[in-house]
Amino acid sequence: MAKKIYVESMISAPIDKLWQYTQSPDLHQQWDLRFSEITYIPKPTEDERQKFLYKTNIGFGISIAGEGESYGAKESKGVLTSSLKFSSDQPISLISEGSGFWRYIPTNEGVKFLTLYDYETRFGILGRFVDRVAFRPLICWAMAWSFDALRLWLEQGIHPSNSIKRFAQTMIIRFSLFFIWFYQGLIPKLLVQGSGELDIVRDIALFHGYESIILATVGIMEMLFGLMFILLRGKVYRLLHIINIIVLLVLAISVAAQPHILVAPFNPITLNIAVITISIVSLLSSSPTASASNCRRKATTDEVK
Repeated sequence: MAKKIYVESMISAPIDKLWQYTQSPDLHQQWDLRFSEITYIPKPTEDERQKFLYKTNIGFGISIAGEGESYGAKESKGVLTSSLKFSSDQPISLISEGSGFWRYIPTNEGVKFLTLYDYETRFGILGRFVDRVAFRPLICWAMAWSFDALRLWLEQGIHPSNSIKRFAQTMIIRFSLFFIWFYQGLIPKLLVQGSGELDIVRDIALFHGYESIILATVGIMEMLFGLMFILLRGKVYRLLHIINIIVLLVLAISVAAQPHILVAPFNPITLNIAVITISIVSLLSSSPTASASNCRRKATTDEVK
């Protein structure tokens, strides 16, 4: 049985404001990656559950729509809870129906905002398999990222659209540097050692007789270094960019004494300058970035009962 989706975030904002940004459809759809549109259906009376329609655009002009209902309640000690049910009749929707809740718990540090929900899938065993290995982890990540984008919006005034742009920029930088380092380590140093990299090592008398082994070792180190751009976070990630700049400057100086390399097309000097520039751009981007890792995604508290 798949685990229920749980996400928790601490948000330093008044609980009334947090309630407004999560219960007003025009605000909700701005920060929640799961929905493109949310529309409330007018209630006949205030005591009725709030019914709503939702739509998620998945690209290529295709969207998945559904409906649901929510109900808010106030508990002891100022805790607020919003329960909801949702469903979709569209055959292409993996989710058939589900239910869960949002809970707002005031604390000295702010509001502990958490959600717990689950759903049923279509397509039998295949649907459950796709949900377990791909869809559910993606939905959990999207929910956590959205919670953190909401936190930045309320705490620092960073609109979710800017968080998305900053996130896209960060991912482009991460995967560009990963690809460059991994490619440079794998192709010319491990798979095709006759591409010219071996000649550079041969020019160093200290490595005479061990050129191929040295080149392969350097290639593995470069591949591991590239992986760090995907795996590391926070201050260590910024330090990695500084190390990247220093290493590339040293490499550029080391080949500067070899004129035949400097005149080659796409030589190490031009490549190093481009990669150094990417790291400098990353270091100069000081705006906080929404991250799913800033949220707890494992239900360990009594609040989920």
